[in-house]
Amino acid sequence: MLHFNFNSTEPIYLQVANQLEEAIFTKAFLDGTQVPSTTEISKEFHINPATVLKGMNILVNDGLLEKRRGLGMFVTEGAYMKLLERRKESFYQDYIVKMIQEAKKLGMDEDDLIELVKRGVD
Repeated sequence: MLHFNFNSTEPIYLQVANQLEEAIFTKAFLDGTQVPSTTEISKEFHINPATVLKGMNILVNDGLLEKRRGLGMFVTEGAYMKLLERRKESFYQDYIVKMIQEAKKLGMDEDDLIELVKRGVD
């Protein structure tokens, strides 16, 4: 499930955070379930445990993972929904806003946009 590109310009700790987030979003890790430990990930992929922990702590700070003393890291309740809402907002900002701006430049109105969306979905 997890894979790392050691030749990427993206730091490994960010790859850890992004891939665990993606695993939560795709429901590979469900709310309330335990994720692999820093030791497991570091041994399997030959990554420094501090690097793995740095990536996991990003998700702890985002409220997607929680540390349970003596037990490990677990997906927080509601993490999936939090990611879903965050990604919907990102989709709106990254695609819809830009699409509307371009449509206005082309002189298109709401009905034109709705028709195009329907055409794309069918």
